[in-house]
Amino acid sequence: MRLAALGAAVVVVLASGALAQDSEIRVSRAGGALLRGLDKISGQTAELPLAIGDSLDFGRLTVRLGECRQPADDPDSDAFAQMTITDREAGRTVFSGWMIASAPAVSALDDARYDIWVVACNDGTDADRPELVYEPDTTPQPEDAGEATPVPLLIDEDGENLDAEPAAE
Repeated sequence: MRLAALGAAVVVVLASGALAQDSEIRVSRAGGALLRGLDKISGQTAELPLAIGDSLDFGRLTVRLGECRQPADDPDSDAFAQMTITDREAGRTVFSGWMIASAPAVSALDDARYDIWVVACNDGTDADRPELVYEPDTTPQPEDAGEATPVPLLIDEDGENLDAEPAAE
């Protein structure tokens, strides 16, 4: 019985390996990555450009980039960064592994104060930093022009306005 179950497991593993080889995505290595950090207390974000093998400090964390890979056929579509993040105050590693730009929650830093995620791979020179511009919605709103929002009227079943001032007699 156990031998049959083991044999079935081997067949499933071999079959899934064959399927995976047919649908492999070619990846290329990049010289660096653009990360983004968020301080959840202050609400401030920072762009964190890193070259492979370099590290930088973000708050009490030290972020070290080991590698950044991207799809070879469409480099702008995704990024996979291998990082090690250390809490200098606690003296321990709080994250070590791969983060995926298109799915940051799959493998995320778990820290009460800071979030760090991958934006894109680049050549490691900070030249490929995307231009991020905040553009507020400037469409005029009624409350901006001092216009009052219309108040619904109370109308009875005869169509009489119940909110109207009573007529003077």
